[in-house]
Amino acid sequence: MRRVTLFVNGTSKNGKVVAVYGTLSDLLSVASNKLGIKAVSLYNGKGGLIDDIALIRDDEVLYVSEGDPFIDPQNEAKVTADQHGAHTDWLTLNIGGRPFTTTRSTLVSKEPESMLAHMFREKDVWGNKQDEHGAYLIDRSPEYFEPILNYLRHGQLIINEGINIRGVLEEARFFGIEQLTEQLEAAIKNIQPAEDHSPISRKEFVRFLLATPTKSELRCQGLNFSGADLSRLDLRYINFKMANLSRCNLTHANLCCANLERADLSGANLDGANLQGVKMLCSNAEGASLKGCNFEDPSGLKANLEGANLKGVDLEGSQMTGVNLRVATLKNATLKNCNLRGATLAGTDLENCDLSGCDLQEANLRGSNVKGAIFEEMLTPLHMSQSVR
Repeated sequence: MRRVTLFVNGTSKNGKVVAVYGTLSDLLSVASNKLGIKAVSLYNGKGGLIDDIALIRDDEVLYVSEGDPFIDPQNEAKVTADQHGAHTDWLTLNIGGRPFTTTRSTLVSKEPESMLAHMFREKDVWGNKQDEHGAYLIDRSPEYFEPILNYLRHGQLIINEGINIRGVLEEARFFGIEQLTEQLEAAIKNIQPAEDHSPISRKEFVRFLLATPTKSELRCQGLNFSGADLSRLDLRYINFKMANLSRCNLTHANLCCANLERADLSGANLDGANLQGVKMLCSNAEGASLKGCNFEDPSGLKANLEGANLKGVDLEGSQMTGVNLRVATLKNATLKNCNLRGATLAGTDLENCDLSGCDLQEANLRGSNVKGAIFEEMLTPLHMSQSVR
């Protein structure tokens, strides 16, 4: 009596030893019962199909198929082993000349859609270059890669002191590690200092002035001087364009030829300031005090306040010869005893403005709004030709 060992096609485990008798159909029936499958065909160890029971030798190993082609159990075992070990085998990365040893699963599991996962999910799919020791060569910064590898190991972002977090962010972006990129961007945003909008103090500004050569143009555009004490300082030729000078103390300051275009001077105190040749186009000086200011330049350079908002300002006693106030707003302003000789007030809003005791000789008031304006005790007569309404 012959006996054989039966295995399911493609496997070499859980075999059954059976006796060979009768026909091939009888043996297939026994195989079906023993292996729990629907046996259709038999193969020998070399993959040969057995179609006659007489071809079976004693103690032969046979593989039972359900109709599928022969599968070599040795190849199948190798494939299974590769699949099982694909995510657990160790490998070494050469990052910028520094070796990092880790497992394939570390590079693949945490961020499955990252570049590292695609590079090492399957062996040699990307054809990665290796050095003489078999380490995979990657031309990136090792100090920035180390926090990324540790993140892939345990899921925590830890950056040692002295490591620039922005460098780690760039590496995370390069390797396509999206979750880590989001964490790093949030961390950078949190450590950035809040924008400092606090006003510049007198002490800070004086230090700034002392450090600047006298021949250099000082640029202070858009700076915040709100509420600062800048009284009696030499501020000639400084560019204060669009600066915030609201509620500033500028009494007796020298602002000769300073640029105050579109600056905010609301509520500021400029009493006794020197404003010769000053540029205040479209500036906002609403409610400011400019008593006794000097706008008159002996060299003929005229101050320009065109389009300025001067609502409610107090300019009493100021020297404003030849000043340009075209289309400025002086509603409810006080200009008592001002010298406005030759000034340009064309299109200016002078509604309810107090011009008592002013010298308006040769001043141009054409198109100005003088509704409710006070012209008492004028030093020189105001001719109708100077104003059209």
